[in-house]
Amino acid sequence: MPSNAQAARRSARAAGYVFPEHLREQAQALPAQPGVYTFHGREGGLPLYIGKSINLRTRVMDHLRTAEEAAMLRQSERISHLPMAGDLGAQLLEAAMVKEQRPLYNRLLRRLPRQFSLRLYRGEISVVNSSEVDLTTTPMLYGIYSSARAARESLRRVADENRLCYSLLGLERLPSGRPCFRSMLRQCAGACCGGETLAEHQTRLADALRLLEIAEWPYAGPVAIEERGEAMRQFHVVDGWFYHGSAKTLAAARRVRRSDPVFDRDAYRILRKGLSLGHWALHPL
Repeated sequence: MPSNAQAARRSARAAGYVFPEHLREQAQALPAQPGVYTFHGREGGLPLYIGKSINLRTRVMDHLRTAEEAAMLRQSERISHLPMAGDLGAQLLEAAMVKEQRPLYNRLLRRLPRQFSLRLYRGEISVVNSSEVDLTTTPMLYGIYSSARAARESLRRVADENRLCYSLLGLERLPSGRPCFRSMLRQCAGACCGGETLAEHQTRLADALRLLEIAEWPYAGPVAIEERGEAMRQFHVVDGWFYHGSAKTLAAARRVRRSDPVFDRDAYRILRKGLSLGHWALHPL
């Protein structure tokens, strides 16, 4: 249930809502096809909000009818769009544009100065970040997190679900040979006090982390993902789970400027899910 404060804020936003007639014509002129749209502000045309949809016209009209977005709509002067062949390209472009342009009203998909992961190396688990290791190529990394705290909380959940020992995972300090409090509650299998061997604990930890493992880039180099839509065809250039851009032909895709791949958790999740479906032809570049 929403709190009283949340309800009050929503009520205040709704009270100030007036349908943005100045945007109606622009919204109705948008194509009913996939793409990315941007609401631009009155002052300098700066981006206020960037979104994506499989139907640009319908999605933007929905924005215009949303009372909770009254403040953003009042500040908006125009709506621009970039058509895409399908949802995969729209997702990749949206994530890239939000990180590059940092629109005022987007809360998700923003660029993070550092990204964190759990690393299991020689039996020791630690929290590492993207300034220390290359998340694109370093093996035995698990999970992608926005902070070290979020990574440790994830490790704590893994320990709780699998009766792993907090002290052996570095989540709490404990004198050697002394049973931890959780082992007395049977929430730890007892690797800290001889209830199981360290090797058994290590094996169970590795098995538990496997579902969180960051997949290595499965190709020898960059590839173009061919996506066909009703209105157009595109080739999305990706490398090391990084999106470089899209082109209308394979020849143009080969000319897309490619910088060094930088691990991006949003592009990783989009591409990992998309490539697992096997719906698109892939062209090595």
